[in-house]
Amino acid sequence: MSATRDRILARLRASQPAQPLPTPELDAHYAPRARGEGLHERVARFRAGIESFHAEVHFASETGWPALLGRLCADKGVGTLMYGADTPAGHQLEASAFHATVLRPWAGTLEEVKADLFHRVDAGFTQTLGAIAETGTLIVWPSEAEPRTLSLVPPIHFALLDARNIHPTFFDALRAGSWASGLPTNALLISGPSKTADIQQTLAYGAHGPKELVVIVINAEGEVQ
Repeated sequence: MSATRDRILARLRASQPAQPLPTPELDAHYAPRARGEGLHERVARFRAGIESFHAEVHFASETGWPALLGRLCADKGVGTLMYGADTPAGHQLEASAFHATVLRPWAGTLEEVKADLFHRVDAGFTQTLGAIAETGTLIVWPSEAEPRTLSLVPPIHFALLDARNIHPTFFDALRAGSWASGLPTNALLISGPSKTADIQQTLAYGAHGPKELVVIVINAEGEVQ
């Protein structure tokens, strides 16, 4: 086994690394996919894509989204909402907008909150870095203040999206955000509730993560509910 391993590693070391395509060629390839869209068209494409994967999309003003989040929590019977308190969006949440829901800030380590997170938290709330219109995908950029578990564990995931950060393609998102200069431990691409078809090839939602994905979009040029 050791000799086989050594031969494989030797071939890998001797091989030439793949060379990235020149940026002008990549630009030329992806430019037509943007279709010269304005904000309204990107929002519409994103919404159509993510709703096709069973997500909900709601619109709100830049100041009115916390009240909308409170109403959605009440409508869905959310008893406890966990969120990152030390984030720009977290600073805007006030208990007065959540009459039937307890706001619980993320605090401590995962081991300290794991039992509650898996068994007593009804929903998680996160910001998003942006979205991709072409695929109807959210980009979630976890941090110490807003860990990835907030979007991956509770039965409902509420996500706040600024429409101005919806990019035509994944390539455009990479370029606009300078991803090459630094990535978090996990960059999450989310296109709907969790789903699996492992059992008898039957598609089921919520088997190993959120059963619902609810996106609140702000700054969408007048599309406020």
